[in-house]
Amino acid sequence: MIDYQRLFHTGIRVPDLDAAMAEMGETLGVSWASVQHNAAQQVWTPQQGLQSVELTFTYSREGPQHLELLQGQSGTIWDGSDDPGVHHVGVWVDDVAAETERCLHAGWKVAAAAAPPDDGYGVFAYVVPPSGPIVELVWSAIEQRFESWWSGGRLGSERD
Repeated sequence: MIDYQRLFHTGIRVPDLDAAMAEMGETLGVSWASVQHNAAQQVWTPQQGLQSVELTFTYSREGPQHLELLQGQSGTIWDGSDDPGVHHVGVWVDDVAAETERCLHAGWKVAAAAAPPDDGYGVFAYVVPPSGPIVELVWSAIEQRFESWWSGGRLGSERD
């Protein structure tokens, strides 16, 4: 079962990451981890299958509840040009595949994931209940990478 007490971020789609960092940082009293730019972020969606898309993002360094700002390629799940604002909440889970499948059996849908279902959805999956709010299930094994990044280190990858 998903432990909602392991909620750790709110994902916000923005059309201009630098502007959003400036607008929100000072007003909300947060500083930002180093900006991550992935020219070929892998994402799977039920509609388009596996694809590589451009994604730029950062997180607030302060927690335990972090803000995630996402500037995504036009037409992707992370595109904030037409509908910016809160997009999802993220929660650590120990088994992305098992929790995603459990959500599907409860009537939820998958909006996107790091990998196709046959590959266990990868390190994250966006799941959506019939009521609509997106929940991002994030593999807890990568939590230490994020903690390091929020402390001023680099994010790295699961291969590091």
